[in-house]
This record gives sequence, structure tokens and C-alpha cells, in this order.
Amino acid sequence: MARPVKPKLVGEAPRTDYFKPRGIPFNQLEEVALTIEELEALRLVDLEGMYQEDAAREMGVSRQTIQRMITGARAKVIEALVAGKALRIEGGNYILREDFGRYRCGRCGGDIPPRSGRRGRGGNAPPCDSTG
Repeated sequence: MARPVKPKLVGEAPRTDYFKPRGIPFNQLEEVALTIEELEALRLVDLEGMYQEDAAREMGVSRQTIQRMITGARAKVIEALVAGKALRIEGGNYILREDFGRYRCGRCGGDIPPRSGRRGRGGNAPPCDSTG
């Protein structure tokens, strides 16, 4: 049996969810999909300049997982830029960290109660109990 996918902590919801090259009609565009947590990994490492180890801690995953997400996300962004494809940002398995220690499920938007565990962050499973 496959191991369940662990939701990643995301500190910022994307401000937009779609980018398209100018001059290409929508009906002729191919798309590349980037997940919310891949975008968060890029934001932390490439925009904020965090070390991968620190970004991994921030997202509640291992450094190897961050490396895998960054490598995949960079490849998707480069493919969209070089091949003139649209970039769609959506989906994934994540928990949105809000102000005042509040957490929300990235899929259904439901509140996730904080836990008093080692990291003191939201629970392991979103309230919608969705996986993947």
C-alpha cells in the first residue's frame, strides 16, 4: 500500500493562478500545471533566498522533498517560458498558514486546529480528508 501524501505548509496563497504568453489565443495554448506547494518552494528558495534546509523546515518537509519540488517546479516554469505555454497554478496537497497561528485546508478552506506536537503546527490531515 502506498504511503499517504503529507500536506505541505504554505505561507502565502498565490496572488494569481494563471499566466499566459501575449499574442497567443487561449484556444491555441498548451498549459503547464504548477502546484501551490511547488510555487511556495520556489518562493522560499529563489525569491526569499532561503537555504533549502530552512525552506524545508518552513514547509514541514524534508530537504530532499524541497529539492525534488524545486527541481520539478523550475523545469515546469522554464518549459512554459521557452515553449510559449501558459502556466496554470492550482492544486496540490497543502495547508495554508495564516496569521495568528491559524491553518486552513488548501482544498476545502476549512479550519485545521493547531496541535501541540513537536513543530506546533496544524494537524497532519486536512479537514476534507482529501489525499493527493
